[in-house]
Amino acid sequence: MGFAIIKQPMKKLFIIANWKSHKNAEETKEWMEKFTVHSSQFSVDHKEVIICPPFTMLSLLKSYLLNLKSIKIGSQNISPFEEGAYTGEITAKQVADFAEYAIIGHSERRTNFFEDEEMLSKKIVLALANKLTPIFCVQSAQTAIPQGVSVVAYEPVFAIGSGHADTPESADKVAAEIKEKNKIPFVLYGGSVEGKNVNSFTQMAHIDGVLVGGASLDVEKFAEIIKNA
Repeated sequence: MGFAIIKQPMKKLFIIANWKSHKNAEETKEWMEKFTVHSSQFSVDHKEVIICPPFTMLSLLKSYLLNLKSIKIGSQNISPFEEGAYTGEITAKQVADFAEYAIIGHSERRTNFFEDEEMLSKKIVLALANKLTPIFCVQSAQTAIPQGVSVVAYEPVFAIGSGHADTPESADKVAAEIKEKNKIPFVLYGGSVEGKNVNSFTQMAHIDGVLVGGASLDVEKFAEIIKNA
């Protein structure tokens, strides 16, 4: 009597590009034109590819992605305030016209803009109220995570932009602890991710994708990451 081989379903992977404060309109158009060509070279089955441009490029990026419906848009931040007399702020309600996701709590914002737990919790509440899925960044398993978060990105500070990624084993251990402690379904890794190391992270049991910084600015490098994840 033979035994049936049960094939495990492929887990969903998030591949997120964080452009930070890079790219104007011309550079965004050039990136998207190249990306459209490269998109025929990889499959996005079981992969949620999300591009997070500067606020000023959200509308332009959305117009380019009308023909690439499998690619999603995210914001790099949202205001901790609702609409009102807050000069210079961009609200979750405004972002929701263009994006489905919002990065919240990135270490650069915690450090450069002194964002604390109270402010980040307000942003999470506003994101969820406006049907944005928060991608909440943490620097360790001890970082507080607000209620309602389902996607967490673990980014050890030493690995961001340094070219020295954490080890897959270490990152997986942190991801497992975050999931167990907070009942979070998806934990990603971020920090010096590139095409040659991405699979070593995404094949780990508790890592559900990657948050990509510098490498996402280059179309070829980002396409390689998507392909190899």
